[in-house]
Amino acid sequence: MQVGMENLHHKRADTGVRPYKMAILSIKVVPGAKKNRVVGKYGDAIKVQVSAPPEGGKANEAVIALLAEAIGVRPQQITISRGHTQPRKTVQIEGLDQSVAEQRLRDSIS
Repeated sequence: MQVGMENLHHKRADTGVRPYKMAILSIKVVPGAKKNRVVGKYGDAIKVQVSAPPEGGKANEAVIALLAEAIGVRPQQITISRGHTQPRKTVQIEGLDQSVAEQRLRDSIS
């Protein structure tokens, strides 16, 4: 039995494993602002303002919603990994390349 060259490429098994993408962003949060918005660069971070107060996780929820809308991902893809009770936070965005996340944030600056 002879196997044609075109069939050789189909002999490899697909493991279902895909390269894992995750963007990591440093942000500076200003709670209690007049409106929710991405302000721009703030040192090595991105400054965001949210109208929610910094009580009971309300500001964190607002930050996740704002970033999800600005970057174009589902809120479930965003996790605050550091700084839950601090203005400086580190967020992780699953399924998105670092450069894409940064570009989308730059594009959303108001």
